[in-house]
Amino acid sequence: MELKKISPKITVSPQITVEDIPAIAAEGFRAIICNRPDGEGADQPTFEEIERAAKAAGIEARYVPVQAGMVKDADVEAFGDALKDLQRPLLAYCRTGTRSATLWSFHESHKRPMSEILGATKAAGYDMTGVARRIANGGKTPTDTGDAHFEVVVVGGGAGGISVAASLKSRKPGLNIAIIDPADIHYYQPGWTMVGGGVFDAQTTAKTMGSLIPQGVHWIKSAVAAFEPKNNAIILDGCRVVKYDRLVVCPGLKLDWSKIDGLEETLGRNGVTSNYRYDLAPYTWQLVESMKEGRAIFTQPPMPIKCAGAPQKAMYLSGDAWHRAGVLKDIDIQFMNAGGVLFGVKDYVPALMNYVEKYDATLNFFHNLVSIDGPSKKATFKIAKPDTDPTEVTVEFDMIHVCPPQTAPDFIRVSPLADSAGWVDVDQATLRHKEFDNIWSLGDVMNAPNAKTAAAARKQAPTVADNIVADIAGRSAVAQYDGYGSCPLTVERGKIVLAEFGYGGALKPSFPSFLLDGTKPTRAAWFLKETLLPPVYWKAMLKGKEWMAKPEKLKIAAE
Repeated sequence: MELKKISPKITVSPQITVEDIPAIAAEGFRAIICNRPDGEGADQPTFEEIERAAKAAGIEARYVPVQAGMVKDADVEAFGDALKDLQRPLLAYCRTGTRSATLWSFHESHKRPMSEILGATKAAGYDMTGVARRIANGGKTPTDTGDAHFEVVVVGGGAGGISVAASLKSRKPGLNIAIIDPADIHYYQPGWTMVGGGVFDAQTTAKTMGSLIPQGVHWIKSAVAAFEPKNNAIILDGCRVVKYDRLVVCPGLKLDWSKIDGLEETLGRNGVTSNYRYDLAPYTWQLVESMKEGRAIFTQPPMPIKCAGAPQKAMYLSGDAWHRAGVLKDIDIQFMNAGGVLFGVKDYVPALMNYVEKYDATLNFFHNLVSIDGPSKKATFKIAKPDTDPTEVTVEFDMIHVCPPQTAPDFIRVSPLADSAGWVDVDQATLRHKEFDNIWSLGDVMNAPNAKTAAAARKQAPTVADNIVADIAGRSAVAQYDGYGSCPLTVERGKIVLAEFGYGGALKPSFPSFLLDGTKPTRAAWFLKETLLPPVYWKAMLKGKEWMAKPEKLKIAAE
């Protein structure tokens, strides 16, 4: 007997026997649903035999037979009727458990999000992506074969999505492209550090999505429910289907605020803030300006996160503000990092350590924020140092800047496009999917081992565009991405350590060292961040103008 729990109250299993009933009763099950027709297999007990044994054990049994490979709408309705009548917890079974898991998926489709259903069944060992279209249709058999078709579909209208669409249009103006994104507003997220430091106004980091979609590109204002890569199809919320010849996946990542107990209830008050959200970054500056004494905590969760330097950027700009206000001596700055190093590329650490010392900040490595009590102003961290047993510590604070845990979006993690960790599985050079050769991915959602920054997307978009155009022409990939990422570390107001690096931490400076030495704090780098990069983002990157972002030729192709 193999029990596979798919929800707290529903478990499914392959065929059970009369001999299994005592163990099923011992597990606490109150009811059983048989979804396998009698006579399907020679060694199969009849439902009557199962029902008799179940009744003797005090378990109610119900017969809802479903023909293999033929889950009809009436079957789903009968399964739902049985669920209404039966007590929980409940066990449903068929030959392998697949029909039972499928019935549950269709029944739950009107009250659970698609990603939750696919995730629950996947965790139990059942892949429901093949019936995702029907789940999206409320469990009923869909009758459509595709509502729209495009040569290229781009999932995500963030930095990566709009940039790659613009780069494709600049190469092939007649290309029929669609961007799928439900958002009304597009944000320049690299600017939020500056908002939290009192440098930028938050409103300058936001523009309407409609104003940024490249001319001639269709905007489908909807959320993606699931992918059918074998059918070259995307299922949208509401079961609309979009077909494609080639697909680019770049929806960004998910900020998982709920992973930290108590955080969502206290964000934006009780001294709890984060520059990772548009509406909270101004509160960061409000707290910094008003703070004259006490403890300020800055947290960093386990990798990967977008802009890995952002948590400490907030610390440096806050420390600088307190230094300028003459109150730094009365403020205890604590940096709580779930990792074991200050910054992943060692060449930049000496300059950063100078500022850690300047602001008298305490570095606490292997400290991961697990819960927060806003009204009491207490934060609890799990300490997991190598080769030691984990412990917990609770620290009081007057202000805390939180960087939330981050994962791939739910609809990506449960899709056929994802690797075992939930990220889109690509070749790190060409950014082409490893299994589906008409799919590419860029930005924060894919699994190449690079820093997740807007600067990385700026380099990735032309690479993907070149390779898609080559593919349309029947040629193999021509361009490669070298892992470039940039992290302008705002160490004080007016100076930045401009970290630029590629795969393996190799330094990738954009300027000669006599103009700008990225390993040292410079005013030139601050000018770049404050004055030049915003217009480069809005007026070049999102317009398909690839300033300092020309694709590198694929070495294999060049040879």
